[in-house]
Amino acid sequence: MAWKSSPINDIKTNQTTITLLFNAFSNPKLGRWIIPGTGVIWFLGCFLLLKRYGLDTEIAAADSLVFGLVLVGGMIVLDQTFNYFLPKKENLGQIIGVPLILSTAGVLVHHYLLSWWYTDELEYLAFLQDTSYLRMGMLLPIELLLALLALVVAKLEGQEQLSKREAQMLQLSKDAELAQLRQQLQPHFLFNSLNSINALVGTQPQKAREMVLQLSEFLRGTIRKDPQRWISLQEELNYLKMYLDIERVRFGHRLIVEFQVEEESETVTLPQLLIQPLVENAIKHGLYGMTGEVRIAVAGKLESNYLMLEVSNPFDPESTSAEGTGFGLSSVARRLFLLFGRTDLLESGAHGAQFKVKLKIPQFQ
Repeated sequence: MAWKSSPINDIKTNQTTITLLFNAFSNPKLGRWIIPGTGVIWFLGCFLLLKRYGLDTEIAAADSLVFGLVLVGGMIVLDQTFNYFLPKKENLGQIIGVPLILSTAGVLVHHYLLSWWYTDELEYLAFLQDTSYLRMGMLLPIELLLALLALVVAKLEGQEQLSKREAQMLQLSKDAELAQLRQQLQPHFLFNSLNSINALVGTQPQKAREMVLQLSEFLRGTIRKDPQRWISLQEELNYLKMYLDIERVRFGHRLIVEFQVEEESETVTLPQLLIQPLVENAIKHGLYGMTGEVRIAVAGKLESNYLMLEVSNPFDPESTSAEGTGFGLSSVARRLFLLFGRTDLLESGAHGAQFKVKLKIPQFQ
C-alpha cells in the first residue's frame, strides 16, 4: 500500500469545527447536541482526509472513529472540569497542562488501540507511528482552545451573575427608599393637617370636625392603594381635590385652585401622590404673608412622550419665605430619580410674580 505525505496545512480541514465549540460551553441546552455534532464533523473530516491519502475505507473509518471519540472524550472532560473548577491566577498553568495531558493520553490511546486491532497491517502501523506527532499537533490546539473558551465563558457567566445580583440589590434599595419616601409623605401631610385641626378645635369646632372627616376619607382612599401601581392623572387629581377640600376648611375662601388639564392627558398614568406635595408646597409658600385670595394653578398636557405638569403660585421676592424643610420638592425629585434615573425631570424657580414647578413624567409606549 503506497502512502502519500500529509502536510500540516491539511489540519485546516477540521477547523470548521472550531466555530461550534464555543456554544458547547456557553449554551447548556445545546451543549448535549453540539459536542456529539462536533465529534461527527471531526470524524467525517478525518475520514475524508485519510481516504484522500490512500487509506483503505475500513481502516480510515476505524481510525477516524477512534480519533473522533478521543476528541469528544476530551471535550467532555474539559467541559466538566472547568464547569466545576476554575483555576486561580497562580494556577493558570492548568489551562495548558490539562489539555496537554488529555491530548497526549488521547493520542496514546488511539495509537495503542489501533495497533492492537490492526496488528497485521504493517504499512498502516508504520503510518500510525509516523503521524503520531501530527495527530498531537491537531488535537492539542483544539483542546487548548476549548479550555480557554471554557474559562472565558465561566468568567463571563460569573460576571453576569454578579451583575444580576448587584442589579437586584440596587432595585431592592430603590424600592426600599421609595417606600420610605411614601411613608414620610403620609405623616408629613398628616401632621400638618392635625396641626390645622388643633388650631380650629377651640375657635371653630364645626370646621375641625369637618376636617377630621375629610382627612379620614382622604387617608382611607390613599392607604389602600398598591404603592407600586401607577394611577391615571384623573385619579390623581381626584385625590388632590380631596386634599384641597381639607385645606379649604383651614383657609376658606382665600384658597383658589384652578385646573387647566387637557382632556386627552387624563388617562395618562403616573406614580401615586406625585402632585400633592407640589401643591402643598405651593399653598404653604403662596399663602404665606398674604391676606387676600391666592390663586394656585395646576396645568397638565401631553407633549411628545411626556406628561407635562406645572404648579404655580403667587410669589413675592421681597417677602420672607415660609418656614419648612423643603420636603415636598426634594421628595418628588428623589422619587423621580429613583424611578427614571434622571435629574432633569423637575424644574422650579421664580418667574416674575409667580413661582413655578414644572414636572415631566416619561410615558413608555
